[in-house]
Amino acid sequence: MNSTIAMITFRAMLGRRRALLLLGLPLVLLAMAAALRFTDLADLDTTATILQRLGIATLLPLLALIAGTGVIGPEIDDGQIMYVLTKPVPRQVIVLTKLVVAIVLVTVFATVPTLVAGLLMSGMTAQLAPAFAAGVLVGGIAYSAVFVALAVVSRNAVTIGLLYALVWESLLGNFAPGARSASIQQWALSVTDALTDASVVRSTVDLPLAVALLALVTAAGTALAVVRLRSLTVASAE
Repeated sequence: MNSTIAMITFRAMLGRRRALLLLGLPLVLLAMAAALRFTDLADLDTTATILQRLGIATLLPLLALIAGTGVIGPEIDDGQIMYVLTKPVPRQVIVLTKLVVAIVLVTVFATVPTLVAGLLMSGMTAQLAPAFAAGVLVGGIAYSAVFVALAVVSRNAVTIGLLYALVWESLLGNFAPGARSASIQQWALSVTDALTDASVVRSTVDLPLAVALLALVTAAGTALAVVRLRSLTVASAE
């Protein structure tokens, strides 16, 4: 971690426009949870459905996309990253710092709201709220690594990320079992499934495999970002 890079990145990500993007979806989830709680409609099935469809399937990938691409993508696009690359800071430190910032943002704006929404709707029944929060957390780490790597590799990272999250995971995942299983969303849901007794939560991937794939994707995304960032320095020097 480099504290200076982290502070500058946090400041950029929490500027007015990006802060509104980060706050929008969590507020929708919390407002829906509060409405269901006060109308006495938040039974266990409803809570699980809301947290899965709005929390893991929508809130998590979109916020991770905003955070993961935002921590480094704009600096690459406008050339400011070269000022960082000229400093005596190892490239892996730069990537890890950016990744940690993205993970912290996802934790604050996705994991915590998911936990609060779950507690509002069903309390600690069947450990549903903390189970979904844990799923969002581990999924957020993997998503962040993937989207940071995409931001370093391509200027179209946001478009590619949206296609993955909305087309592969959501659209194709509803019709093709293979696509559903090969998704960060299902791997995160597997962690949730293991931590709750609620029968309404079911993942298509076994927990050991899901954990292994989450770790592999996180490591691969981080390594790819480091390698690509080193090539940016070489290209600049040439």
